[in-house]
Amino acid sequence: MNTIHNHRRSIRTALAVLAVAALPAAAVAVPTAFANRTTNTTASQTATTTSCPTGWGSLREANSRFTAAAVTNVRTGRHACFDRIVIDLAGKPTGYDVSYVSNVYQDGSGFLVPLRGGAKIQLIVHGPAYDDAGRSTYNPANHRELTNVTGYRTLRQLASAGSFEGQTTIGVGVRARLPFRVFTLTGPGSGSRVVVDVAHTW
Repeated sequence: MNTIHNHRRSIRTALAVLAVAALPAAAVAVPTAFANRTTNTTASQTATTTSCPTGWGSLREANSRFTAAAVTNVRTGRHACFDRIVIDLAGKPTGYDVSYVSNVYQDGSGFLVPLRGGAKIQLIVHGPAYDDAGRSTYNPANHRELTNVTGYRTLRQLASAGSFEGQTTIGVGVRARLPFRVFTLTGPGSGSRVVVDVAHTW
C-alpha cells in the first residue's frame, strides 16, 4: 500500500513541476523586496553621469608674469567636459594672455591667420619659441595644423601666429564662443606648462 501512495505522490510532484515550467516568465511571482532592490540598483547605475566644472567664462584671462622659459611643444587632448591645450615650457611657469577675438594675426608681419570654427581664440604665451642664440625650440611640421583635432567636440584648429619679441602666439579655432579657463602647472622636471581648457557646452 505504501508503495502505491509513494508512486502517486511522485506522479503529482512531477505534474506540478511541469505545470510551473509551462507558465510564461511574467507569470512567475518575484518577491516584491527583491524586485524593488534590483530596480533601484539599475536606476542608480543608469543615473550616474559625469559632473562637469562650473564657473568658467568667455572673457579675457591674463597673467603678466614673464620668465625665461621657452616654448618646446604644443599638445591637445579630449576630456569628458572640455578640450585641452597644453603649451610645454623649458623653465619656470610664465604668463599668458588668452581671449576671444574677431581675427588672429601673425606677430610682426600682421598677416591674417585663417582659422576654422565659429569663434577664434588668441592664445599668447609670455615665452619665445627660440633660445638665446635664436635657435628654434619649437618647430612644428605644419604651422597651420599644430595638432590633429579631428573628432574633438570644441577645438577645430590650432595654428601658429609666430614668436616675436619674447612671446609666442597661437590661433585657436573653436566651434563657438564657449567658456574656458587658463592655468599653469610646474613639471615635469624643471619645465612647466600653460594649460587652456575650452568647455564643450555652457
